[in-house]
Amino acid sequence: MDYHYPAGTVRALLQTDDVTEATRQTLTERLEKPRRQPTFFQPDEAELLTCIIDRLLPQDNPAGRIDIVGVIDERLTGNQSDGWRYDSMPADRDAYRLGLKATDESAVALYGAPFCELPTEQQDEVLNAIQAGTPPGITWQQVPADRFFEELFAETVGAYYSHPLGQEEIGYVGMADVPTWQRTKLNDLEAREPRPIN
Repeated sequence: MDYHYPAGTVRALLQTDDVTEATRQTLTERLEKPRRQPTFFQPDEAELLTCIIDRLLPQDNPAGRIDIVGVIDERLTGNQSDGWRYDSMPADRDAYRLGLKATDESAVALYGAPFCELPTEQQDEVLNAIQAGTPPGITWQQVPADRFFEELFAETVGAYYSHPLGQEEIGYVGMADVPTWQRTKLNDLEAREPRPIN
């Protein structure tokens, strides 16, 4: 089904009493936050990460681009984590540095050019090999390719859909829970939930 939700629905809902003040403040800060200049990633690493994320989750939102690289950079700058990692993975900061280096190694081995210089079809093939755990490149011996892909993809999606513009794209209004949810049957929407536009 090809449909979208009315522009501005989540942003308008944030201004209502259906959202708690703490939630409103957090989501408004995300919405208004300027693009972050990377402090953990070197410029070439930030560019490469941007190219990879653009293939994992292409953004064509007319309301603005969500700064996923900035979210990841901020977390790594503060050396923050969610408190666990696979035992086969190095620490997050090392995993990102190694995974990015290895991605470019794979791109050069497969197609003779760094990842960002490849056409999108070849970029996708490089990422498919990483996801499958079968990319060429010596650096992958230090970080498991499939786990790196899994972690990067999960963080990309999490950063995107925790942002009001990502939530608006899918019509998510779960943050508006002050009045509680009375309509819990399939396709039975509360008045505050947006209706899709065909």
